[in-house]
Amino acid sequence: MSTPTGAVVPPLVLATTFAQAGVGGKRGVEMPESFGKGFEYARTGNPTRGAWELAVASAEGGSHALAFSSGLSAITACTHLLGHGAHVVCCDDVYGGAQRYFRHTCGPQMNMAFSFVDMADPATVEAAIDPGKTKMIWCESPSNPTLKLTDIAAVAAVAKKHGVLLVVDNTFMSPYFQQPLSLGADVVMNSVTKYMNGHSDVVGGVLATNSPELNEKLRFIQNSVGAVPSPFDCYLAMRGLKTLGLRMERHAANAFGVAQMLEQHPAVAAVRYPGLESHPQFALACKQTTGHGGMVSVWLKGGLRETRAFLGGLELFALAESLGAVESLASCPALMTHASVPPAQRAALGIDDTLVRLSVGCEDLDDLLVDLAQALEQAAGTSAFRGASPL
Repeated sequence: MSTPTGAVVPPLVLATTFAQAGVGGKRGVEMPESFGKGFEYARTGNPTRGAWELAVASAEGGSHALAFSSGLSAITACTHLLGHGAHVVCCDDVYGGAQRYFRHTCGPQMNMAFSFVDMADPATVEAAIDPGKTKMIWCESPSNPTLKLTDIAAVAAVAKKHGVLLVVDNTFMSPYFQQPLSLGADVVMNSVTKYMNGHSDVVGGVLATNSPELNEKLRFIQNSVGAVPSPFDCYLAMRGLKTLGLRMERHAANAFGVAQMLEQHPAVAAVRYPGLESHPQFALACKQTTGHGGMVSVWLKGGLRETRAFLGGLELFALAESLGAVESLASCPALMTHASVPPAQRAALGIDDTLVRLSVGCEDLDDLLVDLAQALEQAAGTSAFRGASPL
């Protein structure tokens, strides 16, 4: 992407306000249309953020993109499209932070209702729609943390039939492996904190759309709510986006190797990875995406004691929340990212104490396999591995 100055790297502009050509006018030097029609105040627009939003729109195959200070603030902007009392159909296995926001903020504060359903079957999604009240379908594909897939094109057809918005959280696949807008989604969301930035040093969120009307509404919400990223975060995220393809290829190759190894290990009860033929939606994964991502979910045999031993024994995989960075991370969703999900629902979804979510990084694959093997040996020494696969 070129810049008005010809610099190959868009500049970091830290200014919070911009001189205007006259009272009620924009500044004198016009920017390219994609950067905006001029700048007044940094909450409303900033050249570095404009460059970042342009890059995101291009990556997602969209006409418009908007940057936010976090993934949750991007989700918040979407709910502000709906209004008081709206009904939303949401995938049951959704990011814990999104579920917490929906249940404990949107519900009591905005009188919004949510139906959490298994979106593996588009008919289930359609059955959950309340005509006249349902305003949005929210899905993740793959879902967090059990990696269930949604047939985005089929659900998009359902959404259009009933006149509701379809928003797809594309965080796990990134725009490199999946293009929800091309499959019929109205809006696509990414947590920039994860793969799009990829280096564990930026918190952010983005939305992309092909709809001028939605862009205008979301742009108003972005400015009026004010949850915008700093220019420096946008600058770093643009740097990360430049290597997205390289990183995603390595993430996927490593994750496939890890999933294959874990699937054969006697200490493992079950593995779910979209690139394994054992995944119940493997055919859809091959049809809908160009790669299978870097996330692997594994259920250990035993219980919490074995999980603690395994996680405590890892050396290359850091025990940490978040995902999608060059470093490999491991977590126990039931006690960490999804602790706010009601226990009964966690149990129904298979998010129990034996589930470990692996964000497979870009390290050497052999080193990762050795680390996992020795940690599994430590876990195996804690019991005879009672229990069966929860899947």
